[in-house]
This record gives sequence, C-alpha cells and structure tokens, in this order.
Amino acid sequence: MLLMRARWLVATLWAGSLWTVGYLVAPTLFATLSDRVLAGTVAASMFRSEAWLSIACALLMLALLQGASIEAGRRRGLCWIATAMLACTLVIHLGLQPMMAALRETAGAAGVLESAARARFGMLHGVSSVFYLLQSVLAGLLIVRL
Repeated sequence: MLLMRARWLVATLWAGSLWTVGYLVAPTLFATLSDRVLAGTVAASMFRSEAWLSIACALLMLALLQGASIEAGRRRGLCWIATAMLACTLVIHLGLQPMMAALRETAGAAGVLESAARARFGMLHGVSSVFYLLQSVLAGLLIVRL
C-alpha cells in the first residue's frame, strides 16, 4: 500500500511539473515579458530544472516499480512508459538543449530570433517541443495505467 502511494506521488509530481512548466509557465513568460530574450533565458532555466526533476522522478519510479506487487505485464508496461519518458528528457536535455543554448549564446544581445541561426533554432525548438509533447502524453498514460 505504501509503495502504491509512493508511485502515485511520484507520477503526479512528474506529470504535474511537466504540464505546469511546459504549458502554463513558459507560455506565460512569453506573454508577460516584453523582452523575448529574457523570457527565453528564464524558460530555458526552468526547463533545465524540469529535466533534472524528470530524471529523478524516472529513476525513483523505475525503482518503485521493481518492488511492486503488480502483474508482470502491467509492471513491464509501466516501466516502458517511465523509460520512454526518461528517454524524451535525455534527448531534450542532453541532445537538443545544448545545441539551442549554443545558438542563443552566439546570437548575442539581439537574440537568436534576430540572427542567421533563426531557422536552425526554430527547427531544434520544434523537435524539442514534439519530444516534450510526447513526454507529456506519456505522463498522462502513466497516471491512468498506475
């Protein structure tokens, strides 16, 4: 019973943080701040923190599932979902975000959207958004299947 509650707590924290940062906080930053470079910098910092929280939640969830007294097929499915969510985080945080940060850095004070790297940044941002959306959908699936 305690392990089940811990799994629910971790899944809720994980999904809630993903949905809050990605679909509430980041859009609010861009809608509220007149300086898009500042909004992007703050959003990038928040997504970095979210990535570390996601990694911690994934590892904790996988550990909690190993000791779970649930049917093997269901446990395997839940482990697959948590692993896929972790993979999305790693692709974004270790693969795409460093490239986007480098483009922001080389763009200077005018911002990446005013630089020659605008198209490349837009493509990386789009790919990152698709992985984030996939992770967000998987988070809902994790909660439903728990």
